[in-house]
Amino acid sequence: MQILVLGGTSFVGRAIVEDLVSRGHTPTLFTRGKTGPGLFPELTHLRGDRESGDYASLAEGSWDAVVDVCAYVPRHVAEASAAVQGRAGRYLFISTGSVYDAAVAVDGMTEETPRLPPYRESEEITGETYGPLKVACEDDVLSRYGDAGTIVRPGVVAGPHDPTDRFTYWVRRAAEGGRVAVPRPEQPVQVVDSTDLARLVTMLLEKDQGGIYNAVGPWPAVTLGELAQVCAEAAGTSVDVVPVGPEPGFPLALPPDGSLDVMFRRGASAAHEAGMPKTPLVDTARAVLAWDTERGHPEMPDAITREKEQELLSS
Repeated sequence: MQILVLGGTSFVGRAIVEDLVSRGHTPTLFTRGKTGPGLFPELTHLRGDRESGDYASLAEGSWDAVVDVCAYVPRHVAEASAAVQGRAGRYLFISTGSVYDAAVAVDGMTEETPRLPPYRESEEITGETYGPLKVACEDDVLSRYGDAGTIVRPGVVAGPHDPTDRFTYWVRRAAEGGRVAVPRPEQPVQVVDSTDLARLVTMLLEKDQGGIYNAVGPWPAVTLGELAQVCAEAAGTSVDVVPVGPEPGFPLALPPDGSLDVMFRRGASAAHEAGMPKTPLVDTARAVLAWDTERGHPEMPDAITREKEQELLSS
């Protein structure tokens, strides 16, 4: 299949392109050429800029499907759709689990859980507008493409090349062994392996399958304490999980009152029925550990420092 990938050289897009190639498909990459410019030299790279609305490089060509990895505001969907109108088949949109309204979900989330209201008043992306903007994007994909539109809603994605380091923090910290500070060890947490998400996308395209799919990790969810233990297993170390109070900088930590715990209680039965694999969490941790070691353990500016963790462990 000929697949146009809008954003295919960063974390999630890179995994999708790798999987498509492994299955014998031919992706064409539409990117700014700034992230991973040397990746996939054997593929066609088309340059453009979604922020400025530059889609000129898409004026020619046709594709069996489009995978939109990097649309964050409705304008992105509208302009990309117009640029390939009549020359592309299915439109698969990578959305987010943040579209759900946590306030109305109680026991868990399915694809039928009510979403937040769509937001179209501005293109400013904040913690409050990110989910509602994606809701608006979803609405536009489905209104434009109908049954030829597919929505994939990933949770937290884990794997090599993750720029957020949310899962990588715990892998690196568990690899050191010893006492590990964990806020609310009983908190649920889900992560999906980037290769599993990528394979889901490929399978949906191969089946020309519409619908909406949660792409999340273990169900039932593991706890944050269990995640630390699994990361230690991957590294061949042992850890002693020490509960600590809430503190900024702990990746994957939710509010201490449990009000958002439901965000890590999402079902993925539809995705698994469609072909999404279930990579064991320990294998994901091993892959991330190897990648983090290879890149030299760079600083994680958004994560709690080792010094601050030691203060918490000593208090």
